[in-house]
Amino acid sequence: MTTPHPIEVLLVEDDPGDELITREAFEDNKIDNNLHVVRDGLEALDFVYQRGEHADAPRPDLILLDLNLPKYDGRQVLEKIKGDPELRAIPVVVLTTSSAEEDVLRSYQLFANAFVSKPVDLERFLAVIRQIDEFFVTVVRLPGQVRVPGTQEIS
Repeated sequence: MTTPHPIEVLLVEDDPGDELITREAFEDNKIDNNLHVVRDGLEALDFVYQRGEHADAPRPDLILLDLNLPKYDGRQVLEKIKGDPELRAIPVVVLTTSSAEEDVLRSYQLFANAFVSKPVDLERFLAVIRQIDEFFVTVVRLPGQVRVPGTQEIS
């Protein structure tokens, strides 16, 4: 299944190494998407609310969210996004080093669409990112791909 437009993916990640691995995995898949990166919870909220230096940012079709972030942590960002009627339809995948049961439960209580623990092994981490990319970009129909009746699709 091909998508009618590139998928806008927002990666909220403060670890430069994990950002690099994620970029490489997305590029290796050669799937038509745009990966945007922000490094803390406050910048993530600025991006999704299109304010400040992110005033011209596209609305993400998918958010990959680390939990342990500076400024606002991932739980606060998730709660804000899923509590906002304008944003709650955006799928959020929690992608974190934590595998603590309370983090898993809390993420789902805050309506995360998936919780994925980052593998420590580089090859496994690349494989996990590829699987997320393939699933959300080629398998799933995202809210941004749905045309509202009475409107024209912009290309």
